[in-house]
Amino acid sequence: MASNSEPTTPVKTVQLEGKIIAITGANRGIGLGIADSCLTNGASAIYSLDIGPTGSDFASVSARFPGQLFALQADVTKEESIQAAIDKVIEQAGALHGMVCNAGRTKHKAALDFTTEEIDQLWGVNLYGSFYSARCAARAFIKQGVKGSIVFTASMASYRPNKRVPSAPYGASKAGVRNMTHTLAMEWAQYNIRVNSVSPGLVNTAMTYWVPQQPDWEQQLKYYGGMPRLAEVEELGGAYVYLLSDAASYTTSIDIPVNGVIGIC
Repeated sequence: MASNSEPTTPVKTVQLEGKIIAITGANRGIGLGIADSCLTNGASAIYSLDIGPTGSDFASVSARFPGQLFALQADVTKEESIQAAIDKVIEQAGALHGMVCNAGRTKHKAALDFTTEEIDQLWGVNLYGSFYSARCAARAFIKQGVKGSIVFTASMASYRPNKRVPSAPYGASKAGVRNMTHTLAMEWAQYNIRVNSVSPGLVNTAMTYWVPQQPDWEQQLKYYGGMPRLAEVEELGGAYVYLLSDAASYTTSIDIPVNGVIGIC
């Protein structure tokens, strides 16, 4: 393991050449968009660690980057499952340089109506899953002597609630992810491991298809302010690419909001 006192030659280009990166929940949606951006910016290989099957969108990205995008089945709520997947990544690719803790669940309803099971499901994936994924990656980085980068997917809901579709358990879980970012960055700096997060706003995915279909959507946009549309998943990628790259070698413990200046409250 390199010590923090060793001189560092700053990297001036934001690119991921030679890097092996694992992304939880990347078979579709935001995770797949991150994978696409990483491969476009030179990553050698991306491994999606996901509990479900891949689909046509995954196949489309894979076709554009033959032999560079892989899917491994893993359950982020079980640390041994994530550990086994990471071990397999290193066995197949020879290394691991970056981990994106992206797998997440959402459910929006009044706080008084949430069942214990629904809360457990949200926190199991969003909080426990993020923590387990980060810890398994950190262990791998330390064992390899790699200056690794961990990036969490948080949310603008971690800053303030969405009045239209409230979810106290979801917002709390993502606020926990942001706090985890700062604490783990502090703990793991001694190992040259950087820990950051990205907070997306309104993003066009299978989970948000209904948002622009609301009859008062145009009025909502005027109320929210900012860019009058949802973000495309690929528009989030630049933040992740930067944080995973060596150009961000002195960037740790930060959150990057990607929300088009749309106020979420």
